[in-house]
Amino acid sequence: MIIALDGMGGDNAPIDAVGGAILASREFGIDIALVGEPQLLHAELERQGAAAQAIQIVSASEVIGMDEAPAQAVRQKKDASINVAMQLVKKGVASGVVSAGNTGAVMTSALLNLGRVPGIERPALGTLAPYTEAGILVLDVGANADCKPNYLVQFAQMGSVYAQKVQGIPHPRIGLLNIGEEDTKGNELAQEVFRLLTKSGLNFVGNVEPDRISMNVADVIVTDGFTGNMAVKATEGAAEFIFRQLRDVILSRTQYKLAAAILRPALLKMRQRMDYGEYGGAPLLGVNGVVIITHGRADENAIKNSIRRAGETASSGLLETLRGAFSRRHPAAVSSDSSATSV
Repeated sequence: MIIALDGMGGDNAPIDAVGGAILASREFGIDIALVGEPQLLHAELERQGAAAQAIQIVSASEVIGMDEAPAQAVRQKKDASINVAMQLVKKGVASGVVSAGNTGAVMTSALLNLGRVPGIERPALGTLAPYTEAGILVLDVGANADCKPNYLVQFAQMGSVYAQKVQGIPHPRIGLLNIGEEDTKGNELAQEVFRLLTKSGLNFVGNVEPDRISMNVADVIVTDGFTGNMAVKATEGAAEFIFRQLRDVILSRTQYKLAAAILRPALLKMRQRMDYGEYGGAPLLGVNGVVIITHGRADENAIKNSIRRAGETASSGLLETLRGAFSRRHPAAVSSDSSATSV
């Protein structure tokens, strides 16, 4: 198995990308195709003390910046590192792609180069909320700002398969993010999705309010990309605020500092539990290949775990299961496009 890593994606590329590739190669034994400008990647591998031949370097002469318009950049820069990485998957050279680059560009490149799984109308970007050991899958969190009810039903179906095949949950509980638990709550979209999910045959447990996601009432939480993106960012901001306040309080008195020294292992364990980098990036479900998107500021540990997640996903049979399930529901293949919108 080879995982293609976008070596030029991320705020601190190629330093963290190369560091993550080295860690993943050493810890997990995963073969990595590091895609980008060869001279830069070779120099960084040498600087970090890794033999250049231990990781395969694939040349890409162009880079898509974090501030570029995704659709235009992907189409104009054919030899961009993310496009080259996607082509490795399309040609069967690599089993999956990992990138910390421009999220919109990664999604657009996946749609243009890999297409969608036949029968899936829109891909969905999922993230694992750190409330359980396996994580609670929340989707969509940014691929589709505007959604139709049947899109969310497909998100639930894809999320259920992901939870089974990758997370090892036999009968995933599906929840619909809403402002109340009653079936009459929410806007027209939420009410219609509730009705459809009730008849879907999935293990649908009903509406889930945002403050109950952490209570392990569902394994998969479904919402539209606009709402999901705001919910995730609000949660990240709240977590950062709590840790800042905790640090300030600890530093305010000598006795608190002494107590913190004793509690340091527990505090570090809690911090690690809430670190998105430990969960291995966000899967882009619905495209015809394994694509893991990690945060632009992902460090080498986050890159390492994203490579691990890509390997686990590729070997899980997820894609084969999705292809079989959706081809039965929708015999006619759906052609790929780039209509998904990154929030």
